[in-house]
Amino acid sequence: MSNLALIPARGGSKRIPRKNIKAFLGKPIISYSIEAALGSNLFEDVMVSTDDKEVAEISTSFGAQIPFFRSKDNADDFATLSDVIKEVILSYDKIGKKFENICCILPTAPFITSNAIIESFNKLISDKLDSVFPVLEFSYPIQRGLEFEGDKIKMVWNDYLNSRSQDLPKRYHDSGQYYWINTEVFLKEEKLFTNNSGAVVISELLSQDIDTEVDWKLAELKYNLMLRK
Repeated sequence: MSNLALIPARGGSKRIPRKNIKAFLGKPIISYSIEAALGSNLFEDVMVSTDDKEVAEISTSFGAQIPFFRSKDNADDFATLSDVIKEVILSYDKIGKKFENICCILPTAPFITSNAIIESFNKLISDKLDSVFPVLEFSYPIQRGLEFEGDKIKMVWNDYLNSRSQDLPKRYHDSGQYYWINTEVFLKEEKLFTNNSGAVVISELLSQDIDTEVDWKLAELKYNLMLRK
């Protein structure tokens, strides 16, 4: 069974400049994703999809491959993750390489471990799923969400106005770390999850969206806390 680790890391980033290679506790943040993939021993190739020479040089220095560069069309703010994955699959196809499964690992997810990648792969195979990815429980029930209407605040769902938080069913969200996908199904559906997708639940301590400098500092604090456990 052949597996590909695909790490999408374009050069441009508006909110945090050079985000994908910015130093996270002393080394480029993308290196954590590369090292986790290599450490799992699950992949025939661990590749980085990028349009940027410096990203490519740093990635290869940590053991990743750059078999081809990303196209200009898929290197702007409007390209989706699915667009990038499809381009990589088709580019490999042109050089005669095919992979049964792909793990798309985001470059700004330093909490990923080799064991987590292995655990979710085992779930993909044993449960015969189309895709598997890590999720987190919302820290507060989304059913009691609020929204503004003009300058007034109101419940989004009035049915839950008098519900106790502890009585409401749990809801989850994507952690934005990695996605195991079956290549054949992906090429048919062109989306990361289907009605036959599964998930592994992770702790809030093991995930952090990194979109601002404050997020970055929080992620570093969380990472240090994780090391002390």
